[in-house]
Amino acid sequence: MAKLYFRFGAMNCGKSTALIQVDHNYRERGMNTLLIKPGSDLKGEQEIISRLEISRGVDILAEEHDNLFDLIRTHHQEQGPIHCVLVDEAQFLTKTQANQLFEVAVLQDIPVICYGLRTDFQLNGFPGSERLLLLAHSIEELKTICKCGQKAVANGRKVGGHFIFEGEQLAIDGLGDVSYESLCAKCYFRFKQQAEKKSKAEQSTKQIKIT
Repeated sequence: MAKLYFRFGAMNCGKSTALIQVDHNYRERGMNTLLIKPGSDLKGEQEIISRLEISRGVDILAEEHDNLFDLIRTHHQEQGPIHCVLVDEAQFLTKTQANQLFEVAVLQDIPVICYGLRTDFQLNGFPGSERLLLLAHSIEELKTICKCGQKAVANGRKVGGHFIFEGEQLAIDGLGDVSYESLCAKCYFRFKQQAEKKSKAEQSTKQIKIT
């Protein structure tokens, strides 16, 4: 029986690079892969783009209501055998789609390897990642480091170069003024405390001006 794999890590740990390398390895051996990424990931549009500036076009740009089990089965029937399904930015999948990928591995006997974040910039879980952590036959952490040298476990969101800790869960790196920095837990909370102090000081200043 094939397996569902979930490989997660903080930003900049090389998830997309690893995916493209796995894709290359399969294709170099004459085997067929199917690449998927969620349509909500607007970065790169129809491509998976690594920070090393290598890219690979996707076969399926999955929208929220797409049934991945059916799409993969149809692709298999029309295009020939699939030896591995590779999914980038898997945190943006729905829980239902994570279930469907589990069924692909078990019922269609095709290995599925998902790459994504475990938590968002507020340390909350993503729906897709939460389900994958429960269902995956194999879970692997891809490691990277904080600028202090410790292992990074959090994804700090910046807007205009400043860390923020409030806002919508979905904000794509590199679009607008949004960027992310991989942080260890200690640095994450240090920057969060600084942001909270700054926010309180600004609110106090506004109240003084009003009165």
